[in-house]
Amino acid sequence: MKQLIDGLRRASVLLIIPYRASFPKRSIANSVAAYIKTNTTCSILQTSVTSRCVKMLDQRKIFTADFFFRQLFDEQSHTYSYLLADIDTKQAILIDPVLEQAKRDAQLIEELGFTLKYALNTHMHADHVTGTGYLKQLLPGTVSVISQNSGAKADKHLEDNETIMFGRHELRALCTPGHTNGCMTFVIDEQGIAFTGDTLLIRGCGRTDFQEGDSRTLYHSVHDRIFALPDNYRLFPAHDYKGNMETTVAEEKKFNPRLTKDVDAFVELMNNLNLPYPKMIDKAVPANRECGLYDIPKAV
Repeated sequence: MKQLIDGLRRASVLLIIPYRASFPKRSIANSVAAYIKTNTTCSILQTSVTSRCVKMLDQRKIFTADFFFRQLFDEQSHTYSYLLADIDTKQAILIDPVLEQAKRDAQLIEELGFTLKYALNTHMHADHVTGTGYLKQLLPGTVSVISQNSGAKADKHLEDNETIMFGRHELRALCTPGHTNGCMTFVIDEQGIAFTGDTLLIRGCGRTDFQEGDSRTLYHSVHDRIFALPDNYRLFPAHDYKGNMETTVAEEKKFNPRLTKDVDAFVELMNNLNLPYPKMIDKAVPANRECGLYDIPKAV
């Protein structure tokens, strides 16, 4: 029995020696350490990216049950209008109406049983004639609203941080000049939304080469006023040309190719866009200065 055990021991030594001799100089311990180090680094990077994505996609505020929201579109000017209402009181407001869509908007408001309290413009537009004046004819009692700094006529002129009410809902007006002197962003904090007009577009911004435009002023309006809103606020612009409908503060802070630059680079970019002269400006601005009552087409 003892001889058998001694024989097995000698055999095991012979088997182990060549195995060790053929093993790579890099030890198992080193290989495992390198694997763990690499994968730990990847894991940390993935966690960091995931964390940023989660922050950017923070849960939006859910609209309250008594808040009505409808986004409307004009294909010709690529303008978004927004019908908002208090479902209980039926008081409604309409942001950035378009003249050619005034009858459509008035019909919708009547069908839904709403009363249009205010027709607001984020600024004096240069690419379409506002529907505000015509809506005042179609829906008597409507009050036209625009910024005090716009230079346009209206029933009510808003100052910075002034609020208006429709039903129990409150809209807060922020002065955000740069595209024009009279640009405003309308914020409804309870719903976590803001209407940015032409100041901030989805992955872009309004041009600054006409109508008192100033690139540096626009940059500060976006960074100091709009980007100061909570990251999860949903933003709704006055225009989009690529089919996008909304964005968020967090998205634009991270992905807006113009406004993620420093201010000097932004100003240089805006000063060298070489955009064509706006084709509607000579008609739209005089009309919008008169609250859209100037030369309303009979065919509308």
